[in-house]
Amino acid sequence: MAGIYLHIPFCRRACYYCNFHFSTTLRQKDAMVKSLLQEMQLQQPYLQGQPVHTIYFGGGTPSLLPDADLQQLLEKLHQLFPVSDQAEITLEANPDDLQPEKLQALKAMGINRLSIGVQSFHETDLRWMNRAHNHQQALQCILDAQAAGFHNLSIDLIYGGPTLSDEGWAQNVRQAIDLQVPHLSCYALTVEPGTALDHFIRQHKVAPVNPDKAARHFEMLTGWLAAAGYEHYEISNFALPGYRSRHNSSYWQGQPYLGLGPSAHSFNGHSRQWNVANNSSYINAIQQGKVPFELENLTPDMMLNEYIMTALRTSEGCHLYLVEERFGADKRRRLETASREYILAGKMVNRNNTLVLTPEGKLFADGIAAALFV
Repeated sequence: MAGIYLHIPFCRRACYYCNFHFSTTLRQKDAMVKSLLQEMQLQQPYLQGQPVHTIYFGGGTPSLLPDADLQQLLEKLHQLFPVSDQAEITLEANPDDLQPEKLQALKAMGINRLSIGVQSFHETDLRWMNRAHNHQQALQCILDAQAAGFHNLSIDLIYGGPTLSDEGWAQNVRQAIDLQVPHLSCYALTVEPGTALDHFIRQHKVAPVNPDKAARHFEMLTGWLAAAGYEHYEISNFALPGYRSRHNSSYWQGQPYLGLGPSAHSFNGHSRQWNVANNSSYINAIQQGKVPFELENLTPDMMLNEYIMTALRTSEGCHLYLVEERFGADKRRRLETASREYILAGKMVNRNNTLVLTPEGKLFADGIAAALFV
């Protein structure tokens, strides 16, 4: 089982907190689409004929692309790869792009899941983030998507920001529950180096992010969504039964995937590679018949560390029997020993030979995982 990710590196405007690779001009749009089609051809052997069960258009803002471009990309994928008839095909979208006509076109071309960058239903938050949509569009696009037949929906929400009160956060989550959105991806506002937000904080133009507020919002969130019947299946992801993201779950399960486009990553089980994060360099290389990537061959220890990192973020946890099977009994014993302090501290439990973070431990997931690395 394999997945394909396409990075569409265009946005209408730059959100202050974002550190993904994107451009706010569509000047190279046609050349980029042509290059993506050509890279598909060049990278066709990468997945070695494995059935493709998920396709994910990410970015950037894929919903900025005209319908004809998205249709062309999808048709080429189906021509070159053995895409399952039951494949999950996700498009990331911004609310301001999702007019009823656009939604109908996406549905007709085979997109069957939308991941919508709502972030907040409050105008104050959206303006502070420099989002391109307003609070009315945030609400209306969900209603329109449901009316168009998109029942497999996900929305992104951001918590912990300086303009978001506890009451405002409660209203955001309640709105999503009331709309019966089956999947939520909820992220703490973080300050990534080099972003506009990082610059504003350094210049004392905005207040620093408050980690205590973010932790409080996270704890509130998990309680509300559990009561509403959502599975907390990954640190930042919540789903009603049957609505987990199959594409992202395949990442966390170590399944192979092919990444297409500038900055896109690929993984085949024993090595990882990533394309250059520059639109012009990417296009120029592809036009010469070369995929511009860097390659990293993974050692057993690197693969174990990656398993620890991803597995601890999921509700399934880190299986000690699997560690022993794949990496040896010594690695299992070492991991069991290293985990004891977190079990004693109430941040982790050993449940049937599986290490699982407790609600408190989830607040420190990355740090705990790093401490368990070999």
